[in-house]
Amino acid sequence: MPESLFADAMERLDAALQYVRVSQDAIDRLKSPKASPIVSIPVRMDDGSLKIFPGYRVRHDDTRGPTKGGVRYHPGVCLDEVQSLAFWMTFKCAALNLPFGGAKGGITVDPKTLSRMELERLSRGYIDAIADFIGPDIDIPAPDVYTNPTIMGWMMDRYSIIKRKLVPAVVTGKPTPLGGIVGRQTATATGAFWVVQTVLNKLERLPYETTVAIQGFGNAGGILAELLFKAGYRLVAVSDSQGGIYRKEGLDIPSIRQYKDQNKGVDAAYCQGSVCNILDRETISNEELLTLDVDVLIPAALEKQITAENAEAVKAEIVFEVANGPITSSADAILDRNGIIVVPDILTNAGGVTVSYFEQNRRASYDSTVR
Repeated sequence: MPESLFADAMERLDAALQYVRVSQDAIDRLKSPKASPIVSIPVRMDDGSLKIFPGYRVRHDDTRGPTKGGVRYHPGVCLDEVQSLAFWMTFKCAALNLPFGGAKGGITVDPKTLSRMELERLSRGYIDAIADFIGPDIDIPAPDVYTNPTIMGWMMDRYSIIKRKLVPAVVTGKPTPLGGIVGRQTATATGAFWVVQTVLNKLERLPYETTVAIQGFGNAGGILAELLFKAGYRLVAVSDSQGGIYRKEGLDIPSIRQYKDQNKGVDAAYCQGSVCNILDRETISNEELLTLDVDVLIPAALEKQITAENAEAVKAEIVFEVANGPITSSADAILDRNGIIVVPDILTNAGGVTVSYFEQNRRASYDSTVR
């Protein structure tokens, strides 16, 4: 397996090219991101010290229109990862027939260690560094891992200050009072829910007979878990970055989400008192969750979770990729050999960019308001 995530993505592209006719010119362009700037973002910390954070914004391909993609705040962000995410965004937009190309951005930072004011200064500093590289007709950032509507609002405001006019269309995923659109924050999970429902209906799988495990309990995984729970699926395991829980009889997902919101974790899954019941459950690791004997496995955290090292141990019948690139190309071949169905990320998690397109379509009203 290639060490580089982008090299692994190229292996996936080479495999797909066996089934289509594409000119060599197009292939060469797809294998080379259009631009991959690296920037340094100086941030004055609350204690008066100065820290420099590396930032990235990759535009992979703009053949179909302005590039589109989220901004990720995570300690593991690097150029290789951002290039790969931008590459996948190109194909995601094409699969949904959206008039966007693929892009992605990120900052190498643990946002949990920053105060709110430090986070705002970092977000505005990122826009200072890439303002000439983005725009409604060029490249449009959006939320991703550990970014949210508030951060998008800061970014839009900073860009508008730089351009000396209101430019809401420069980002999507904004708060609704700032030109955002209702449903954007839940769009990735909602889209994934309908993909899961459609596929399982075609396979004639009944919800109450179907067991599900979800790795990742953030904005996508947590909301998706609750949607599946309400639809009657038996959610037997969930996890976040701190670890996971398992209960064969099924978990009370609304209670876990309430606990997660209050305590930022799922380990002590069930709250006390009248809100929910105390139930027996096992503590498991993220790695153990991936190998549970369940009908449906949903990796909804980060990339490269199922690799050649653990793919043979996957027992699920169907895997839905809600995270971007959670399965490596070598692991994909093993799952295929073992008869495990994989529904790819460029379809499963495309709800976010689809609703971002609806939000972006509102720019005509923005433009008329400015005029």
